[in-house]
Amino acid sequence: MINIWSYRSLTEQQIEIQKRLAEELSISPLLSQLLVQRDILTFENARSFFRPDLNDLHDPFLMADMQKAVNRLTTAMQKNEKILVYGDYDVDGTTSVSLVYKFLRQFYINIDFYIPDRYNEGYGISILGIDYAATNDFKLIIALDCGIKAIEKVTYSNSLGVDFIICDHHTPDEVLPPAVAVLDPKRIDCNYPYKHLSGCGVGFKLMQAFAITNNIDFSQLTPLLDLLALSIASDIVPITGENRILAYYGLKQINSNPSVGLKAILEVCGLADKEISISDIVFKIGPRINASGRMKLASEAVELLVSSDHIFSKEKSDTINEYNNDRKDLDKNITDEAIALIAADPRYKNRKSIVVHKPDWHKGVIGIVASRLSEEYYKPSIVLTNSNGLASGSARSVLGFDIYKAIDSCRDLLENFGGHMYAAGLSMKEENVAAFTERFEQFVSENILLEQTYPQIDIDAILEFKDITPKFFRVLKQFGPFGPGNMKPIFVSKKVFDYGTSRLVGKEQEHLKLELIDSSSENVINGIAFRMHEYNDHLKALNPLDICYTIEENSFNGNSSIQLMIRDIKIDEK
Repeated sequence: MINIWSYRSLTEQQIEIQKRLAEELSISPLLSQLLVQRDILTFENARSFFRPDLNDLHDPFLMADMQKAVNRLTTAMQKNEKILVYGDYDVDGTTSVSLVYKFLRQFYINIDFYIPDRYNEGYGISILGIDYAATNDFKLIIALDCGIKAIEKVTYSNSLGVDFIICDHHTPDEVLPPAVAVLDPKRIDCNYPYKHLSGCGVGFKLMQAFAITNNIDFSQLTPLLDLLALSIASDIVPITGENRILAYYGLKQINSNPSVGLKAILEVCGLADKEISISDIVFKIGPRINASGRMKLASEAVELLVSSDHIFSKEKSDTINEYNNDRKDLDKNITDEAIALIAADPRYKNRKSIVVHKPDWHKGVIGIVASRLSEEYYKPSIVLTNSNGLASGSARSVLGFDIYKAIDSCRDLLENFGGHMYAAGLSMKEENVAAFTERFEQFVSENILLEQTYPQIDIDAILEFKDITPKFFRVLKQFGPFGPGNMKPIFVSKKVFDYGTSRLVGKEQEHLKLELIDSSSENVINGIAFRMHEYNDHLKALNPLDICYTIEENSFNGNSSIQLMIRDIKIDEK
């Protein structure tokens, strides 16, 4: 599939701001251009961006119902009531539970945690979970990363004398559950300044408010920021504003003093001696934590994340790593099956969306399969299997298209749904799958924009190799942590040539190890282009290429150097 390169440009007014910032900050105009593109327009904005400060976190009591939540939690502890910390089975849910449980456990022992079984209970608040709480005399459930639509279940829980505090970040309906407190910055009546917290972030704000009320120093919360960084990265929430501050300090915690359980995960990922980045969490750490809930029980991930026992943590991280290996095999097989189903159905050729359903697919990996299909075909994709008598599945979108709205337009056909703009979960009666498929396709085809139907790479700036200096790279690194809302800058360099030493690498010679030059300087720049072997002959004939890339730091044997990570190549036809 051909990528469209979309070049970002500045208005005349932005160019003036760019020039002023370059002068005030003593940085190159290229770097000040990157700041302006991120809506950083003043010296003060830049200072906050480059020097995130925990003192800039918002007052947690600005969140609707926060005082009610803190009062109920404090009352439960004063009365020695049993408290159950309840969360979803993905990374955001398990880190949420781990953070709240670890923090409160320092001050209160009458507390436990509960993660629903993906297969027997499904997503969110479950009747089984409520019955477990009532039977075991829990009087308060703190629900994390779920519960915003659980009206009937919270009503049932109230009838059993079990109260709820809900901490969620998913989009609520007009009517909220009858909980003691519903914490969700996306509530229409919530004036909290930052709307994009992860579920773990909402739980953290509750703990921050509890600490303020009970005169607990904030320093007792900072060791838990490693968990919060895991949730922010894995749940793909914007790394802007408050999330950026929390992710920045969470990464510092991971890299300086991770918890015992997390350290064991780093070791099994081969990351023990590496500086951890957001991408390491997304591609290596997060999938292993997720694998526990996908393949077995997510409670095992919480047991690991809250552990202070080195031997137990080593054994549990090895087990979870095995789950992840099994998960990889499973999701590859199901992805292959889904692609075969799509290839066999001629209707998909002209459709703007994908909905595939097979009753025996493993529920634990269909979210990953939906992601792979949306990447492969560049279409909003839904993958369904059968679970507990319903067709249940996961949805993944493409850049700029709100898949939650598309699913919401079919709500009369659904038993349950929830999620975000780019990812959602849903369930329906099996007999509704065909009607849902047609209605979903109709909404997508009527609402998706032309530019959302093909992959696009947003180019931040055009660079010549003379621009890539050690100082440029030092400042560029300070733009991190990178993620949605602050993506790693992507650059283009035009008319670059092989220095004469580029070569094919990999088991099947499928990758290009590049050593490139351009006409701007004598700099020889190293790069790696994965799965782009087809450009080797063109390069070796000393023909020019245009390259699109991010700038990375390559560490080997204790030495660091700049390396271009090639995202795309275009042959210069001129």
